[in-house]
Amino acid sequence: MKILLSGLILAVSAATMAGCHGGNSARPAAVESVQARVVESQQRQVPLNVDSTGTVHARESATVSAQATGRIQKVLVRAGDSVRAGQILVVLDDTALRASLDQAQAAARAAQNEQAAAAAESRLAASTLGRYRQLQMEKSVSPQEMDEVARRSEAASARLEAAQAQTGAARAQQSEARAMLGYTRLLAPFDGVVTARLADPGTLATPGEPLLQVDRAGALELDATVDESAIGAVHMGMKAEVAINGASLANLSGTVAGIDPAADPSSHSFLVKIALPSASQLRAGMYGTVAFANGLRQAILIPRSAVVMRGSLACAYVLDGQQIAQLRYLTLGAAHGDFVEVLSGISAGEKLVDEPSDRDLAGKRIAATSIEVRP
Repeated sequence: MKILLSGLILAVSAATMAGCHGGNSARPAAVESVQARVVESQQRQVPLNVDSTGTVHARESATVSAQATGRIQKVLVRAGDSVRAGQILVVLDDTALRASLDQAQAAARAAQNEQAAAAAESRLAASTLGRYRQLQMEKSVSPQEMDEVARRSEAASARLEAAQAQTGAARAQQSEARAMLGYTRLLAPFDGVVTARLADPGTLATPGEPLLQVDRAGALELDATVDESAIGAVHMGMKAEVAINGASLANLSGTVAGIDPAADPSSHSFLVKIALPSASQLRAGMYGTVAFANGLRQAILIPRSAVVMRGSLACAYVLDGQQIAQLRYLTLGAAHGDFVEVLSGISAGEKLVDEPSDRDLAGKRIAATSIEVRP
């Protein structure tokens, strides 16, 4: 019994010593330190905007369409071609209209000849009437002869008036035929660019049918729709911040150049035209966004350079009280120049790593090379 008890005491003592020895060997791992620039989130006033979307258009656009029925003989331009004012764009078959013009010209010549003959007859009748009146004063003609001569003179004057009217009508028909013949040559209304070609040779063109779309050369505008609840914040001449996605253009300063007086009854929105500054990247048809300033509001801003993208999620490395970086997911709002609004994930006054690039800084102590309070 004593031998068993002694063995138990020795075993317990050995276990206790082993436990003490193991506890002394466990030490906390050292935290890696990394140098980086640190920035601080700030609460600032930012514009309270009315946001909208729209499409870039030319400030003036024209649809070239036929004014006379005819088969298209030639289309001399394609989409993208630059054109000059008065340049021939489309040629229609003019065979029938040339025949009509020839007929009208022949009718006009016949009417002119008829008018010349009637004028000669009228002059002769007037001269005869004058001689008979002289003879009447000399009592050399009877009243009956005088009446006959007077009636012939009146009839000649009436025929001359009718011939003159017929000549006028023939000339009008000639002018109309000439004008219709001119309609077979469709001209550019102004200097610009062909943006759409809607017909090809061989097609029968009818009056009012669009054949080409031409945009005037020069500055462009963004046509945006603004909801009726926000249209009160928009007025003529105000500045608006425009971003054109297709041209990678941001922070363009546009000017409100037009507001439709009536809302669209189906969408309850107003069309607003924003004049855009000249930019070589801009093209008609591009999609853009516009922001109209409508006062100020409080927002938390951080530099865009502090945002890290993990797939489609926005993150930032935020420092805790021991300056250790923690990866935190953010909900971002509108961009304001080099800064972006944070809707959730960061409070005002927190420090975060600027320009972390692709480094994995989570759990590392950040030794700040500089601390910038921006903006």
